[in-house]
Amino acid sequence: MSIYNTKQQRIIILILILLLGTFLAYSLKDIISAGLGAIVLYTLLRSYYIKLINIKKWKRPLAALFIILVSFIVLIIPFFTLSWMVINKISYYTDNSIEITNILNHFSTILGIDVHSVRVMEIIQKVESWALGSFPSIVSALANIFFLVSIMYFILYFMFTEHEYFENALLKYLPFKEKNALQLADELQRITQSNVIGQGIIAFAQGFCVGIGFLIFGIEDPLFWGVLSALLSFVPLVGAALVFVPAGLIEISYTNYYSGVGILIWGVLIVSNIDNVLRLIINRKMANIHPLISIIGVIIGIPMFGILGLVFGPLLISFFILLISIYENKNSTASIYHSRIIINKEDEEHQDS
Repeated sequence: MSIYNTKQQRIIILILILLLGTFLAYSLKDIISAGLGAIVLYTLLRSYYIKLINIKKWKRPLAALFIILVSFIVLIIPFFTLSWMVINKISYYTDNSIEITNILNHFSTILGIDVHSVRVMEIIQKVESWALGSFPSIVSALANIFFLVSIMYFILYFMFTEHEYFENALLKYLPFKEKNALQLADELQRITQSNVIGQGIIAFAQGFCVGIGFLIFGIEDPLFWGVLSALLSFVPLVGAALVFVPAGLIEISYTNYYSGVGILIWGVLIVSNIDNVLRLIINRKMANIHPLISIIGVIIGIPMFGILGLVFGPLLISFFILLISIYENKNSTASIYHSRIIINKEDEEHQDS
C-alpha cells in the first residue's frame, strides 16, 4: 500500500512531469526552430492537405509527401539561395574593404569631419559575424541546416498523416472550452498567415520594386539590393528605406543627381506606397499585427532563431497576447473575436468609412 494518498500522488506525478518536461525542453533547445517551423507549415498548408485527401481522394502519405515537396521547392530552396547571396555580398565587402574606405573618405571630404573608418570596419565585421550566424551559410553550416530541415519535415509528415490524433490531443489538453479552443485555432491561423504570407507578400513586392528602381536609375547590383530590401521589409516603419535612402544619398554625393533623386522619389512614391496599400489589404483579409509587436518580435526573435526570427519573433509575441486575451475573457460567453487585441475593429471601420 502506498504511503501517499491520491492527492499527494497526483502532485508528485505533476512535479515529475514538469521536471522531466523542462529537461526534455532544454535538451531539444537546439532544434526548437525545427518544431516551430513544422507548426507554422502545418498551420499554413493544412487546408491544402485536407483537400487532397478528402476531395482528391489521395492517400495520406502521398498527399503529405506532395505538400512537403512543394513547400521545399517554393520556400526552402529560395530561402537558401537568398541567404547565400547576402552572405557572399557581405563577405565581398569585408574582403574588399577599400571600397568602404573610399566611400568613407568621400563623405569625410564632403562633410568636413573625420569619419573613423577603422571603427566602421569593425562594425562591418561584427555585422558579418552576425549574418554568418543568422543566415544559413552553405559552406559552414550545411550539415546543421540539413539536419534541422529534415527534423522539421519529419515532424510535419506525421502531423499531416495523423492530423486527427494531433488536433484531438490539442483540444483535449488545452485548458479551454471546445468552442474557445476552436476559435483559438482560427485566430492562430489568421495570425500565422498575416506574419508569414502577408509579410512575405509585402517583402517580395518591396524588394521587387527596389530592384526595379535600382535597375531603372542605373545603380549597381539591383538584384542583391532588392533581396536585401525584401528581408529588411519584415522590420516595420523603416524596412526597405534602409536601402534606397542611403543609396540615393550616396549617388547624390557623387553628383549622380538623376540616379540619387530618382531612386529617392521612386522609393517614397512607389516602394512606400506599395507597402501601405498591401498592408491595408492584408489587414482586411488577415490579422492586423501592430508594428510594435513586429519590432519587438524581430528584436527578440533574431538572437534566438537567426534570420527565422523575422517570422518566429512576431509570431510568438502575437500568440502570447492572444492567450492573454483568451484568459481575460475565459468566463465570458462572447466570442473572442469581439475582444481581440491584435485586430483593431475600430480601425477597420474607420478605413471602411
